[in-house]
Amino acid sequence: MELLRAENVTKKYITKKALVNLSVTIEEGKIYGLLGPNGCGKTTFMKMMAGLIQPSNGTIEINGNKIGTKTKEIVSFMPTSNYLPKWMKIKQCIGYFHDLFEDFDIKKANDMIVFMGLKEDQKVKSLSTGMLGRLKLSLALSRNAKLFVLDEPFNGIDPISREKTIEVILNACNEENTIIISSHLVKELERILDEVIFMDQGNVIVTGNAEDIRTEKGMSIDEVYREVYANA
Repeated sequence: MELLRAENVTKKYITKKALVNLSVTIEEGKIYGLLGPNGCGKTTFMKMMAGLIQPSNGTIEINGNKIGTKTKEIVSFMPTSNYLPKWMKIKQCIGYFHDLFEDFDIKKANDMIVFMGLKEDQKVKSLSTGMLGRLKLSLALSRNAKLFVLDEPFNGIDPISREKTIEVILNACNEENTIIISSHLVKELERILDEVIFMDQGNVIVTGNAEDIRTEKGMSIDEVYREVYANA
């Protein structure tokens, strides 16, 4: 079933266009890889899904609703930046999310924090880049959202922790929700992807089922990525 539809979406800034007539459809129950080099428009598109910015032209609908209050209630967004107050302890971050989002599951969050090797009395300011990433992911995935939008969830995370990260992402996916992940670590990510969306210069250049693309090209998604962006 269709969960998100973007039609002719353009985002203009003063000196450039971040998105240019972007159109794509995203379905329920799948994990999507949103792939492309820096500056191709991935983060702008993700922020748009999260309702943080609006299109200059075109429309995005999620679950039949245009971007706004209703869509924010069902979209869980993990940005690359740190939005958590540095003075907070992890247990306070959990309480903060519980106050903000009606669909936040405290038990799920506590279980995920333990699985990720974090402790509730640790302060945000004491966390390494990788630990902070694991905390942000745990908080984002502890919502019972329809659409999870994860911007570079592997940033600063060591290879062993990446396995845990992939496991919690897989556990969060079910037939009634969708997960969209942007990452430069395509080789590690591709084994969990159902669909891929390649972006360049603010638009979608390739999209489709990951297995179909592998079969058609006779290459891994990582190899396809390297071929598509060889001159980027």
